[in-house]
Formats: sequence, structure tokens, C-alpha cells
Amino acid sequence: MPPPTAKKYAFDVVVFAISQVALYYAVKYVLSSLDPMKDKKKEAKAKSEQVLGKLGRKNMKLNEYEEVILSEVIFPEEISINFKQIGGLDPIIQSLRESVIYPLTYPHLFTSPSGLLGVSKGVLLHGPPGCGKTMLAKALARESGATFINLHVSTLTDKWFGESNKLVSAVFSVAKKLEPCIIFIDEIDAFLRERRSSDHEVTGMMKAEFMSLWDGLTTDDSVRIIVLGATNRPNDIDYAILRRMPKRFAISLPNEEQRKNILDIMLQDQHLENNFDIDKLVAKTANFSGSDLKEACRNAAMIPIREYMRSHSTSDGDLTDIDPDKVNIRPMRFSDFFVPEGSVLQSTKNTVTSPGEVEQEQLD
Repeated sequence: MPPPTAKKYAFDVVVFAISQVALYYAVKYVLSSLDPMKDKKKEAKAKSEQVLGKLGRKNMKLNEYEEVILSEVIFPEEISINFKQIGGLDPIIQSLRESVIYPLTYPHLFTSPSGLLGVSKGVLLHGPPGCGKTMLAKALARESGATFINLHVSTLTDKWFGESNKLVSAVFSVAKKLEPCIIFIDEIDAFLRERRSSDHEVTGMMKAEFMSLWDGLTTDDSVRIIVLGATNRPNDIDYAILRRMPKRFAISLPNEEQRKNILDIMLQDQHLENNFDIDKLVAKTANFSGSDLKEACRNAAMIPIREYMRSHSTSDGDLTDIDPDKVNIRPMRFSDFFVPEGSVLQSTKNTVTSPGEVEQEQLD
């Protein structure tokens, strides 16, 4: 039997190499097809490419975790709220401009050898429900000019051990690549509440990872990244988190002047009767939050519409043909806020602001 030639050895090596490559891709294909997160990852990748296109950074390299976080980016055109539409919070709006927007957009004004000037690490908005915390965050996203990441806690949670930490790490790596950047966490007390020995191991690891990347040993003070949080339970937030949020704004129930500003904005485009007494309405809405005032105005605005519909309805409750050019709805009256069937002011006051009044929580 003749000995094998060198050509045969080379052929065997090539066949073996090809078979191993084929096996690798076959196993990879099988594993990817069995991945329960396949659709979610595909959706995140598509969204991240869309976001990078809008930001003009199509060539930016991202890993799969950063792609998930990038899908949380909010663009100004997606938000209809601006600072002009928020009434009664002018001092806080001005402070937000000076402590958040200007340091992010004009960094050359906030540089000093001492390091005393610069971007604040974190900002906390706290106060009773319905007083405009989330609305302020929306307006900030629209007018700041910074990349705005609306971070949901559900985005950071994963059933696989260690994956949540990688997602937390991706939050700050993406923010650094897209700075200036604002990371907004609504109801921050639910995510970064006070740590206890009874906490689940994964939860504790997530909080530790978040804090170390936010303001830890390797963080750079020159990075223009702000964590913005909103809560109505500031006392539940971990003290180490509060230490990282030196700028804290208490948004309490509006006083009389603030309620007038809010009602002026809400009713400015509404057809009102000539003798509508807005000052009297302001006096009647003591202890109302901004959300309560909006709901009261919405309900009162429905009274003229309801009257018009009933006057043009049949006995079966159906509306007759109404000519859009001949619709004539009466102006809103002060009495519309007290119509029994609407129960506008009374029901809102009783359900939202109980006799004990809503007391704003104060930080220790």
C-alpha cells in the first residue's frame, strides 16, 4: 500500500477545517433560534439604528446591551410639553435652567480649576402626586437640547443572572457616548429605595452597580451626565442616592397665585362667558394640585358639550345628523364647575385632597 502523499494530508486538513466552521455556524444558528430574547434583541437593534440615524451617529459601535438602552432615548419632537405650558412653577423652572440646561449646553461657562463649577451629578424632583414633577421632566427633555434617556426599571430587569448589571453598565456607557445626556427615572424610590439585608441579591447588585458607575472610583467629573429623578416618597430613597442628588426641588401644592397661573394657561383657549370670574374659581380650588385643576377644567368643559349632544339626540340616545358648520356650543360658565351631575370640584377635592390635606414629605 503506497504511503499517503502531502497533497492528501493537505486535503484532509482543509476538509476538517471546513467541517469545523460548518459545525460552528450550525450550532450558532440553533442557539440563536432557541434564544427566547431573539425578537426583543432584534427590535432593540432596529430601534437603536433608528435613534442613531436621528442623532446623526450611524457609525457608532454598540453592544447588544447598549442597543437596548438606546431604545429608551426620547426626542424633543416626541414631546408636546414646554416650560411655557407649565404654570406656577417659574422659580423652579429658572433654577432648572441654571442647574441643568446651562451646564449641559454651555460647559465653557462652568469650568474652573477648583472644580466647584460644573454639571451636578443628580437632580431630584419631589412633592405630592399631581403637582407637575413628570411634566417638568417632559419640558426639560424638550428644551434642554441634551440626549434624554427615559429609563424604565423594567428595561434593566432580566431573568438571567448578571444580565441586569450589564444593562446598568450600558446605561452609563451609552450616556457617555451621547453626552450631554440626562437619565430620567420616574418614581425613583421604587428602584433605588433604601437598602436592607432582606433585599434580593440581584437587586442589591443592581443598586451597587448603578451607584459606582454614577459617582464612583472611575467616574470623571468632567462628564456631562445628569441623573434626574422624580418621586413623591423621598424618604424611601437610599441615603447614598440622595448624596448623589445635591440639587433637590420641592414641588408642593400650588398656592393662590400659582393656581391662577395654572388656570390662566388651561383656560386661555377656552370659550368663556364674558363675566367669568376666574379669581373666584381660584379661591374655590384651595388645596388642589395641578392635576386636580386640569381634571376640574376638563370636566367643566364637557358640560356645554353634553348639553349640546342631549339637545340633538333622539329618544333612542342616538345623535341626529349634525352639520359641522352649524355647531353652536355655548361658552363655558363659572357654574359649570358646580353642576351636580359633573360633580367637578366637589368630587375631585374629596377623592384627591382629603380633609387632612396632602402634606408634602420633607427630606430628613
